[in-house]
Order: sequence, then structure tokens, then C-alpha cells
Amino acid sequence: MNVRRSAAVLAATAVIGAATPAVAASPSPTPSVAIPSGLYGTTDPTYDGVWRQSLALLAQDTVGVKPAEKAVDWLTGQQCANGSFAAFRADPARACDAKLTVDTNSTAAAVQALAALGGHEAAAEKAVGWLKSVQNADGGWGYAPGGASDTNSTAVVVGALAAAGEKPAEVVKGGKSPYDALVRLALPCDDGGAFAYQPDKKGTLTANADATAAGVLGALGEGLAAGAGKKADDAVCADAGYPGPRQAAANGAAYLAKAVAKNGYLTSVLPGAENQPDYGNTADAVVALAAQGGAGQAGKPLAWLQRNGAAWAQQSGPAAYAQLVLAAHATGTDPRAFGGTDLVAALNATGPAPQTTGSAKQDDANEADEAGEDSEDGFGVWWTVGVFLVAGIGIGFLISGRRKQQP
Repeated sequence: MNVRRSAAVLAATAVIGAATPAVAASPSPTPSVAIPSGLYGTTDPTYDGVWRQSLALLAQDTVGVKPAEKAVDWLTGQQCANGSFAAFRADPARACDAKLTVDTNSTAAAVQALAALGGHEAAAEKAVGWLKSVQNADGGWGYAPGGASDTNSTAVVVGALAAAGEKPAEVVKGGKSPYDALVRLALPCDDGGAFAYQPDKKGTLTANADATAAGVLGALGEGLAAGAGKKADDAVCADAGYPGPRQAAANGAAYLAKAVAKNGYLTSVLPGAENQPDYGNTADAVVALAAQGGAGQAGKPLAWLQRNGAAWAQQSGPAAYAQLVLAAHATGTDPRAFGGTDLVAALNATGPAPQTTGSAKQDDANEADEAGEDSEDGFGVWWTVGVFLVAGIGIGFLISGRRKQQP
């Protein structure tokens, strides 16, 4: 996102910004499809396979983990000939056809992961070409090609464009860039300065925390693995007529900062459900706050996640672990000692064993290899693979969101 919710899940809820399942939720039903050996997680990938895989690979990259080849091959194998990705293709050998629902969120998340890993320029370029081909006349993107632009989808595509070396401001349709679309989805300070998911049928914008976290990153031109931005004063909303992207981002950050000021977390708004902490959305808010104004702005929600996030991630699966790793990355926090939990080892354990773990021992081995010091096997390579049995992984129907976040 959540696991950061993608636009598909957001659009499916009666109130935009539905909650990620609570920590106490019951186990998810048996998957209706076989889980591919290269895929992270054990829950049904029908609606979030590419999303959660992309987040997992992206998070691993931030900590120096080199994933298993079959994990990367699974992701690249999901791409259609025209460059797009669907949420999940059970039979990648079968050509994509009109019956397959491809989407901008899965495609953009895959671009960010493949660009970070390197060596997949052709696949990323083809995916970006497809994203450009389905850009709306207002400069933004909807979840499905041709759908009305929404903040979450537009923001994740901005992150993909930037990751692939494009300049989002120069990717225009009808004279409008993605930043134009995002600014038009931002509320004035009188309404909190948040971003809406998208206008309702009457054109009214309603503040949405999940969309705001995404919108802040998008307006800054950042992706899901954003780092800490330049240190700024406490986030304050400031109307300046029609705000530019950076002001819209600052206003959105002010909204998020106010929302987490009391308890340190954002709450879910699932219709008919009692308000409860939204772990994934809070993780998204940490990344957004840090990207906009430095790690200090994210201190309170980060501390809350360090106390409470591990139990949620253990039940929710790889995208949740990835979101926590990305929150740690954005704030310069050690993900291997995140509230007493080694998030990296836990994430690695949800998929095929990585080629390298990015551990201190691995780093030392790499340095020794560069210095010409051979290890016992003569190749100067240390293998440190931690395998954990994580019980109860995968409660629910998580897509995050990039949106509708797993993931």
C-alpha cells in the first residue's frame, strides 16, 4: 500500500480505506490454486500474487538480499507480451488474452522491483511502455486501463516511471502530467490537506489516509522504497491557491502527522466494523512522512510499529513483512532488530531461500573476496541462509496497495 492496498481492493470497499485484517483474525481458507514454488507466501495469490512478490523483492533489495533466481523468474514470467501484468496468472505459458484482467498497480509494482534488482531493463521498459499507453487524459491512471484516475494507482505508476529512469513530469497525456492528476485529487487545508482516493459520482473529494500516504510519495516522485527526505520542520498544511506537487505532498504529510499524533497509528474504516489499528496503512504513513520531511517526522508511528507490527506481519505474510522493512528503510532503522524481530529473516522464510542474505557475514565475505582473499571453497563466497518455519502466515485477503497494499 495494508499490506499497502492496491486500487482494486480500495475500489471494492464501500468506504475507501478498508482495514487490513486485525491481528486476531482467523486463518485464511485453503488457496484455490496451487502455490508456485517461486512465489512468496502461502495464501491464495489470485488477487495479489504479483503485488506481494514485487514488494518482497523490493524490500529484500533495500537490505542487500539477493533473491533466489526462481523468485525473480516467477515475477518476470507473469508479464504479458504487451508489457502489462495481471494480479496473477496461474498458467504463464498461456498467452494473455482479452479475458485476463491486467492492471496498472501490478504492472507498476513489478517495474519498481525489476528496476531495483537490475538486469531486467527490457521487461521494465516494455511495462513502462504499456503504462504510458493507458494513461488517462487527466494525466493519471486508474486501476484498470481506461478506469477513472485514482491517487493510489497514479502514485504507484509515478514510482515506476521514476524507477525506470523516466521523468514523470514529462509523461503527459492531453497536456496533463501525473502530478496534475494528483494535485487535483488533493483537498484544501480547510479539509485537512489529505488526498482523496478519487472523486465520488458528484465530484466530491473525501479524505482517505491510505490514498494520502500514496499521494505524498507520488507527489514527491518517489516509489515504494523511498528513503528519508531532507529534514523539515513539523508538517504544516499551507494553502497557496492551486498547490504544486511538493506543497500537496507537504499538506498530505501534515494530515498524516495529525492522524497519528494521538495513538501513533492510523485506524481502519471498514464499514460495520469497530475501529481498529490499520497496520499496513500505518507503515505506509511512516514511509510517506519520512520521505517528505525526514525520519524524525515518522518517529511516533515507527515506534508503534516496532512494538506491534511483528505479530501482524507474521499472520499477514510477505507483503506485510515487506512493508515493515520498507518503513525501516525509509527511517534508517535496522530491520533485523525491529522491535526485537528480524524482519529480513522472517521475510526470507516466506519464499525460496535467497542466494545471499545481505547479512554482516555476507558483507564481510564480499569485502574479503574483493581483496583477493579466498574462502575455503576457493570462490570467496559465504552462504548464510536462515530458514524459519513461520506458523500462521497469511490470514486474509491482502492486496496492498499498491494498492489495496497483499501488499
